[in-house]
Formats: sequence, structure tokens, C-alpha cells
Amino acid sequence: MSDKKQRFKKVRGGSARRDSGGTPLVLIGAFKVVKAVMLIAVGIGALKLLHRDVATSVAHWVHALRVDPDNRLIHAGLVKIIGVTPRQLKELSAGTFVYAALFATEGIGLLSRKRWAEYFTIVSTGGLIPLEVYELVHRFTATRLAVLIVNALIIVYLVRRVRR
Repeated sequence: MSDKKQRFKKVRGGSARRDSGGTPLVLIGAFKVVKAVMLIAVGIGALKLLHRDVATSVAHWVHALRVDPDNRLIHAGLVKIIGVTPRQLKELSAGTFVYAALFATEGIGLLSRKRWAEYFTIVSTGGLIPLEVYELVHRFTATRLAVLIVNALIIVYLVRRVRR
């Protein structure tokens, strides 16, 4: 059997579908869908804060979660959150919904093992790498480094998969 025939498997309905190396593709797709769901939650949360007193809402959550507001990092975050304007909340929610749509498209396409989704994910994820490097250089954090590494690994895997 030729190499090309080994990479494809007949599925119900007679169409050919790629079969090799699907598990990482499913994991990447699921990762993208989870990110989309989280961003949708953030966007909805930002919209819910629009017509409320942000300071009162934040104080409620600090008390409910039993967070120490005198902690240096928590206090700095609270100051930033309390100073958010309604316009910034609208922009934040719009941005998160746009990114959620991007991640959902990538994730659903990858979970469906669509070839276009592999290319789309390479381009969209690769396009964000320079921004991630810029952010990492200006303010190094372990989280930013981890995001950069994960996204680079995703791109490397998908490029190798597409080239096969």
C-alpha cells in the first residue's frame, strides 16, 4: 500500500479523512475551544459590570472569595479594576468576543479535522508570536513564557503535520 493511501482512512459515506497523528490535533482543538469559552465568560462578565458600581461589585467578590485586599499584588489589581470606565468595559468585552470567535473557529475546525483549520491556526497563532515576544521582553512573567512556548509548539506541530 502506498504512503499516501496509508495516511487516509475511508470513513462512512466514502470520503477520505486524515488518520495519522490525530490525538495532538484533538488536544489543540479542545484547548482552543476552552480558551473561547473562558473568553466568552470574561466578555459577559465585563458586560454585566457595565451598569453597576464596579467598586461595590469588586468589594463583594473580594469578601466572598476571602481575598486579602492588603496583599500588594491583589491591591494593585483591585486599583486597576476599580478605575475601569464603561468605555473600557465595552472595549474589553468586544475584544474578548472577537478573540473567542477566533479560538472557537480554530478549535471546532481542528476537532472536525478540517485542513483549513490547520492552516488558519498556523497563521493566526503565528501572527501573535511577535506580540507575545514583545510583551515577554517588556515584562517577563512565567505565564507569558509558558504561553509563548505552548503556542510555538502548536505551530511547529501543525506545520509538520501540514507538510506531510
